[in-house]
Amino acid sequence: MEEFPNVPFEGVRIKLPSGKDANLVDILSFCYGLSETDIVVLLNLIKGQPRGTEEIEGQLKLSKASINRSLNKLLEMNLVMRIKETGNKAGRPRYLYRARNYEELREKITNDIKECSAKMEGLIQTVLRGNDQH
Repeated sequence: MEEFPNVPFEGVRIKLPSGKDANLVDILSFCYGLSETDIVVLLNLIKGQPRGTEEIEGQLKLSKASINRSLNKLLEMNLVMRIKETGNKAGRPRYLYRARNYEELREKITNDIKECSAKMEGLIQTVLRGNDQH
């Protein structure tokens, strides 16, 4: 499994046509509707081994409710995976979470951005054509 390149997420920026700078966090927030907390949880899971909500809570100093909301959103967006911990026999099953590997995430995010762009292009064409008819 390919590891994530050691890229400082906050430092890498692109210049948009408006002149505004954007980074990966801005793009993920726009395309997936992720909150800042969701992105912090995702970036935390990119680094290191799969871990449970307790470990994530301890590392990020966020409430269990915030962590669970973010994990559910990230699972829904298919950006992270939930793995049932083996060897935990008593009580409720314990789950560990990890980000998809580098190749999977890169491909998913790239394809989703292309799809988002195509939908925006279609919207622009529809709206501009509609204005031509008035």
